[in-house]
Amino acid sequence: MDFRELRRHADGLRFTPQEPVRWLAPKELARTAVKVCLASVFAGYSDKREIQGALEAGLLRAPLADPAAEEIWIDFVADLGDGFEATASVASALGADRLAVEGPGPLPRGSLLVLGGDQVYPVASATGYEDRMKGPYRAALPSATDEPLMVALPGNHDWYDGLTAFLRMFAQESAIGGWQTRQTRSYFAVELPQHWWLVGLDSQLGTYFDAPQRRYFETHFSPRLRPGDGVIVCSAEPTWLRSDERADAFNSLHWFDRNIVRSRFDRTTRRREETGASIRLWLTGDKHHYARYAERLPDDGAGADDALPPDPRRRQMVTCGLGGAFLASTHRLPKALPLPPATSRMRQKDRPPTAFALAQHTYPDAAESRSLVRAIAKPWSRYWLPRRNPGFAVLAGVVQMVLVLIMSGAFALAEGRHNPVEALRSAGVDDLLGLLCTSAVLFALPFVIGWWRGLLRERRPRAPSGPIVAVLFQVAVAAAALTVVVAIARSVPSSWNGFAFLAILLVVAAVTGASLGSQLFALWVLWTNRGLVAEWQMSGQSIDDHKGFLRMHLARDGTLTLYPLALDGTCRNWEFDEVTDEEGVWRRPVPEPAPTVRLIEEPVVIARHGRG
Repeated sequence: MDFRELRRHADGLRFTPQEPVRWLAPKELARTAVKVCLASVFAGYSDKREIQGALEAGLLRAPLADPAAEEIWIDFVADLGDGFEATASVASALGADRLAVEGPGPLPRGSLLVLGGDQVYPVASATGYEDRMKGPYRAALPSATDEPLMVALPGNHDWYDGLTAFLRMFAQESAIGGWQTRQTRSYFAVELPQHWWLVGLDSQLGTYFDAPQRRYFETHFSPRLRPGDGVIVCSAEPTWLRSDERADAFNSLHWFDRNIVRSRFDRTTRRREETGASIRLWLTGDKHHYARYAERLPDDGAGADDALPPDPRRRQMVTCGLGGAFLASTHRLPKALPLPPATSRMRQKDRPPTAFALAQHTYPDAAESRSLVRAIAKPWSRYWLPRRNPGFAVLAGVVQMVLVLIMSGAFALAEGRHNPVEALRSAGVDDLLGLLCTSAVLFALPFVIGWWRGLLRERRPRAPSGPIVAVLFQVAVAAAALTVVVAIARSVPSSWNGFAFLAILLVVAAVTGASLGSQLFALWVLWTNRGLVAEWQMSGQSIDDHKGFLRMHLARDGTLTLYPLALDGTCRNWEFDEVTDEEGVWRRPVPEPAPTVRLIEEPVVIARHGRG
């Protein structure tokens, strides 16, 4: 059965399957904007991390499938609590006992599942977690004899209610299906076999590390580090990607590396000492794609290619936010990252900066990313902005109706009349040509301004951008609609009353706005390659295919192997399976057939020791 039929027969599921969030739908835009504004104003006052400092906390240990082997499989997934089909497809792959993957063969399920942030969209709530995250994951793994451990980091969407729902879901030491939660705070440290550690950091919407969190890592984690230990650090966002625009974006993570992992403060000697440990892998989500940056080694040479050859000594930085949310682009990722940048204001930092280079394989790849971005402005595509966001065309039509009424009033004043309807009905050929020219000028003006500013600042033409451009585009559409109305007025019988003419005016404005106004807005989003609007290029499409996660194997020899896995298509067909547990009988949706999983790139091997 498809999604709609599943919704109709959802009795007994214990949750309600949800559609993907349509980020540019008017209702969603308004609701999310309010939540974001409230979070930006009150998040500092409702910061529950200070309260968490009073809770019991310690190290976590993941159960080993075979304790004698001293090895472990670990899964990492992020940005997962969106539409049911994408989230449940990924969850079913994570919950499978053995996952068939072409190349490496069957991979066993992880004994540790790390949720890397944004476990619910668009904003955190108890109902949202139940329907968008807990329900699909409980259905994917109703029970498990090995009781795999689940740990979770809060992302910005988890933070919008001040972590209230997040802490109730993940810090109560309760089960989510077969997965067991054991953390008591929004951050954690997990002891792994073979002298490895996994750490989860909570930086509260990208701001800072609070005092209780700092004390937790200084007390429970840093004193236990020994020379040669390898550390995996999970953070809620890839701040290293922002370092080329904001030099201080990476400062918090770099501070953690220098002051918690590589060194510690000895309270006995009152001196700082080296631990001999090092961060070998940075993991994050937030950006809904797969991208990996590899450390440049001294022996790579100055002329080394960006596509560095595999070497276990390299540290890796991986973004994998493919757990269920809309797909994000990759073609504008920086090719190289010096971390921390030389312009960073940190007083104590690594000099010279450590150089990282973007690996050859991303998901989606650069060519597919460019193609997918353009789909937002293609009316024949199922990802066209108005088609993908219900109500957007209606909103554009209403905006055009208001603009046309304003412009018709201005036209009447310019003609010396008090009645806009009569002014439009009596307009001549010169007035018609004037409106046409006005529409053309308003449409061309943003391009002229953009190209001129680009020539002055960057010595090359630049595409138009900025909110004022979007406004000018819509005013140009309104002028075009008014031109059509004036042309129609010349053939309307004079016996028609003013209300009939006004109805024609509003209908033309609404139709023009819903079609041409929507298309120009989509083109503006496509042309704007900076800031929040650039993210609308993909969020406005809500592409629910192209999903994935990381599966990692920590072997007996101490090496860590990453398997980046992709589900090119999510499941569209579902069947019910009856489950009986201590709470009674219930039904869980099962994908039919199971989604196909493949490697994004060849497995990446990371040694516990670095350069030596």
